[in-house]
Amino acid sequence: MLTLKEFEEASEAVSKVAQETKLIYSDYLSRQTGNKVYLKPENMQFTGAYKLRGAYYKISTLTEEDRAKGLITASAGNHAQGVAYAARCFGAKATIVMPTTTPLIKVNRTKSYGAEVVLYGDVYDEACEHAYKLANEHGYTFIHPFDDPAVATGQGTIAMEIFKELPLVDYILVPIGGGGLATGVSTLAKLLNPKIKVIGVEPAGAACLKASLEAGKVITLPGVNTIADGTAVKTPGKEIFPYLQKNLDDIITVEDEELVVSFLDMVENHKMVVENSGLLTVAALKQLDIKDKKIVSILSGGNMDVITMSSVVQQGLIMRDRIFTVSVLLPDKPGELSRVSSVIAQESGNVIKLEHNQFVSINRNAAVELRITLEAFGTEHKEKILSRLEEEGYQPKLVRTSV
Repeated sequence: MLTLKEFEEASEAVSKVAQETKLIYSDYLSRQTGNKVYLKPENMQFTGAYKLRGAYYKISTLTEEDRAKGLITASAGNHAQGVAYAARCFGAKATIVMPTTTPLIKVNRTKSYGAEVVLYGDVYDEACEHAYKLANEHGYTFIHPFDDPAVATGQGTIAMEIFKELPLVDYILVPIGGGGLATGVSTLAKLLNPKIKVIGVEPAGAACLKASLEAGKVITLPGVNTIADGTAVKTPGKEIFPYLQKNLDDIITVEDEELVVSFLDMVENHKMVVENSGLLTVAALKQLDIKDKKIVSILSGGNMDVITMSSVVQQGLIMRDRIFTVSVLLPDKPGELSRVSSVIAQESGNVIKLEHNQFVSINRNAAVELRITLEAFGTEHKEKILSRLEEEGYQPKLVRTSV
């Protein structure tokens, strides 16, 4: 079993390359939940995620001979950057196999640290199988992203920092993909304080650990479907599974829609970009039935490409009724469009797109469809605009918004 001494050694080693990410007290999330919520911003690490910790510590424990063979791993992005950066520190060659769906920013940053990138498969599990094949063919030393006690020990240094700043922490929420981070954090946390509660959080579309814990053994999901690409794993680690069974107090699953809203919360209230997997613990706060506790939410990473970011922001605004589309029917005659626009303007609605369809009815004098995409302050403002349009006789109908 992992010991406190091993975690102390890992902390000393990791301190050479990883930043000590200071806790951030969230007044916004504290008020929302009735607890004292602190964020552990691993998205602020040099490589943009916590994975550097485990990768560096694992590589530091290898012999010179093992490093000289060349290193290889499979990763959806963050572990890839951690291994690539750590390999460069030790002067070792690194090959990284990444799923073809990996965001471009993660691919490019991995290459920037000097690693060779091979794109293979649609999900992590397929990339991992290919990485093992290459390791056998070329004699590379495989660095597993999560199913390795040494890697998990490196990730657990996060808990050491948490206790250093907040010794009386009651709950730690930790994101779960394959389980390496949760293994390290929960194991060390229980060593330091057996009474602490450590809760794992998985995307609902890739809840492989929850399914495994319920079955009492490691199982493989038939497939995964989630926007949290960093935690889109079908099979949790077999080597670390006993640690997770022993030290995790509960598992919470989060729907993708909740991650979209949490992204906006982070950007608007904390001015931070956190990737979808890193937001799992923030979204999970709403599901905790507790009050007046000190809670730490680990934000595991912030490597998110601009296109994904734009899509998440748009969807978040739509979900919060900050953007919506309404359809109205009006006579096809001069002045009608101006009249509708005037009504909206009087209610402080901001028109961002108009679609004028003259062919919705064979009688254009009776019905021409106008689809208006609007920007509002929120649900209450949206309802006010709709009510005003109704008062003016337009019979507005909400339709699916496409920005």
